Amino acid sequence: MNHLPFVGAATLLTLVILLWLLYPLFRNERDTRGAASRRALNAAVYRDQLEEVERDRNSGELAEADYLLARDELQRRLLQDVSVEDTPAGDTQTVWAGRLTLVLLLPLSSALLYLWLGNPAALQPQSLRTGHEQIAPAQVEALVEQLAARMEAQPDDPTGWLMLARSSKALGKYAQAAKAYEHVLALGAGNNPDVLADYADLLAVQADGELEGRPRELVEQALKLDPDHLMSLALAGSAAYTRDDYPATLNYWGRLQQLLPTDSDEGRSLAAALKDVQAKATSGAAAARTGAKEATNAAQTTLSGQVSLAPALRDRVQATDVVYISAHAVAGPRMPLAVLRARVADLPLSFVLDDSLALDAQQTLSTATQVRVEARVSRSGDATPRSNDLRGESASVAPGASNLQIVIDQLIP
Repeated sequence: MNHLPFVGAATLLTLVILLWLLYPLFRNERDTRGAASRRALNAAVYRDQLEEVERDRNSGELAEADYLLARDELQRRLLQDVSVEDTPAGDTQTVWAGRLTLVLLLPLSSALLYLWLGNPAALQPQSLRTGHEQIAPAQVEALVEQLAARMEAQPDDPTGWLMLARSSKALGKYAQAAKAYEHVLALGAGNNPDVLADYADLLAVQADGELEGRPRELVEQALKLDPDHLMSLALAGSAAYTRDDYPATLNYWGRLQQLLPTDSDEGRSLAAALKDVQAKATSGAAAARTGAKEATNAAQTTLSGQVSLAPALRDRVQATDVVYISAHAVAGPRMPLAVLRARVADLPLSFVLDDSLALDAQQTLSTATQVRVEARVSRSGDATPRSNDLRGESASVAPGASNLQIVIDQLIP
């Protein structure tokens, strides 16, 4: 690395500071020399005036008393003007000695101070240095291990445990970090949302991003303490998004968006994420409505209930005899709208008839308005009713009826 620019800039800055410090001294000397010149001129003027007063006395134009008064006044004014003497030569030498000392001492002291407190090695070309100037990763790990040993010896220091937790987390030592966070909480730091959110984030990292369970509990606890805690809102929104709870996601991340500057990178990223979540929430609501509608339609085109055999007719059937459960339109063709096949051994039997059991796609339960359900035991196994078959039927009902109770208690002649 070329350090000449740095040295040049430092030298220029030093010269500027020296000029700023020495300027008042030069100005004071100039003022002093000017003042001395003025005092010499004034003295010459006073001497001329004094000689003129003496000539007036000698010529008789000025009385003796007036002369003495004028002379004393001139002498007094002269003493006032020259009362401050010029700086002696020895004093001038002292001033300039101080100036020279300042010029030499300031750069020298600055260099020595930088060598002592600064980073002289930064001017060297090598970019990687060893020793006390930079701490290697191995040294950081050693310091963290020393801290862990100290905390085992001093287990009642929550500040130390928190430092160990965050340092271990940064180094990827998640198990050690989790243990330290548990110590922090046990020592009464559970009312700090920062600690709770940090610990929740650590547990989520250990669980490959899963926030349900303990992490979610910690986040909810943090939000109870501070509803506007940024990290907790972000984690709560992520947890809701993972479980496809888009309304909750919009709630948490929407609150977070209000706390972030809109022109920041975080604000713009969150706005894009919220737009995606809003789209999913809208499509999910539409799908839910469609599913509910389909479920309603399906419920309206089914018939359900139970078929049983009258005890008095048990001796007339075999366990292997076939049972037909069928739905017929009250007004329309005799052909069944839906048929379900079972055995006597299955009775009593709960049943559900729907359009999937139709014999003809054009004639289904959903096309009928009133139907009746018939249950028949066929001794021959034939789908066509025959003499000596046993049967029972329901009353006329609309498609969608449930809890029908059909008892096979009749003998076909």
